[in-house]
Amino acid sequence: MTPKRAVPPEIVIIGAGFGGLAVARGLRGAGVNVTIVDRQNHHLFQPLLYQVATAALSPAEIAAPIRAVVRGHRHTRVLLDHAVGVDKAARQVRLASGSMLPYDMLVIATGARHSYFGRDDWAAFAPGIKTIDDAVRVRSKVLIAMERAETERQENPDTRAQHLNFVIIGGGPTGVEMAGAIAELTRHAADMDFRHISANCVKVMLIEAGDRVLATFPPDLSAHALGALMGLGVDVRLGARVTDISEDAVTVGDEVIPAAAIVWGAGVQASPAASWLGADADRAGRVIVRPDMTVPGHPEIFVIGDTSSLTTADGRVVPGVAPAAKQQGQFVARQIKAQAVGKTPGAVFRYKNYGNLATIGRKRAVADFGRAKLHGFPAWLVWSTAHIFYLTDFRARLIVGAQWVWHYLTFDRGARLITGIGDGISGVTWAGKPLAPPTISSPAAPMPADGTSD
Repeated sequence: MTPKRAVPPEIVIIGAGFGGLAVARGLRGAGVNVTIVDRQNHHLFQPLLYQVATAALSPAEIAAPIRAVVRGHRHTRVLLDHAVGVDKAARQVRLASGSMLPYDMLVIATGARHSYFGRDDWAAFAPGIKTIDDAVRVRSKVLIAMERAETERQENPDTRAQHLNFVIIGGGPTGVEMAGAIAELTRHAADMDFRHISANCVKVMLIEAGDRVLATFPPDLSAHALGALMGLGVDVRLGARVTDISEDAVTVGDEVIPAAAIVWGAGVQASPAASWLGADADRAGRVIVRPDMTVPGHPEIFVIGDTSSLTTADGRVVPGVAPAAKQQGQFVARQIKAQAVGKTPGAVFRYKNYGNLATIGRKRAVADFGRAKLHGFPAWLVWSTAHIFYLTDFRARLIVGAQWVWHYLTFDRGARLITGIGDGISGVTWAGKPLAPPTISSPAAPMPADGTSD
């Protein structure tokens, strides 16, 4: 008599960011069934989204279809949906479509969303950049602002100047990278492609509540970053707190600063995973996990990436960066494979910090490797190499590398396309009239925890 085959365990992964995909890849050929749930059909390389927003890259160059990434995984399926809750007792995930998805082991990698510190009404006027839609919206606002400034010519210089004011809120890596990229885009485009505006007309402002930019870097590298921003003509306001944001202005204290485009990079908060699980969370809403990345009391549930909060044995908090999420995903895959064959994993996650990087425009960057520190062009080369390495596929690496070389040699940004005028991009105006909001998403609405990033 032929023995009855054991039913393969069902592994559900919520989120196809760096962590989620690392788990899926690690489970290939492991004798388990894997289901990936994400509201987007693509994996997105979020660290380069700001380059889409500033027309250096096109969306397809930093995104890859999830189904294509796992095409060779025979026992992996992909669902275009997003989670809205977890029934721990029944071991089921509630999906927005209304269905229940059973699991034997669950991996939550739903990433983070923007935090406006209790002022969610600001989201409509100061979008952050977490999705391709966000990046395209910001790109359109920046490019339309320049077009409108060109049409003003000399008739109304005060109004024209307002069209060329760009404000970035937050002096972390996102804010610094955006400020440098917008400064380069607008100034070079003004000099090269427009007839009635010049680089001197453009004003880019970075507002940071703290006493230095890149606060997670050593003070000397923060100083180098500040100098690089100032060298690009960015007006950096330190120790400044935003008190209000409207469609065309930012208020800092009693000062009202007109702005054609406002970008938010001041804070993030985790997805609602902690409330789904009834688990303890830190101040940013991240689930506090055990050293093996599981939820206390539930060894079958793993939480990784920006959704998790883990303090290592030496008292350091694992940062919410792509390398950490990827390492956690690889670790969890090994844990699941061990459990699937009846072994007791017993391992503890150990984060390997390979350095902290941030770029400030063309050929400017800072890199912190602990004892070794780099800034300027050498750091920019390291930053470029690292980001190309982390792209999902070989084709994307070639294209992005070629784009950067071309941009470095010519200053030309080939993705300066204004999209959404016909379709309607929320927050973008043309000829003084706001366009209709999009039908697929609204930046002002709370972002669902759907695994768009981790």
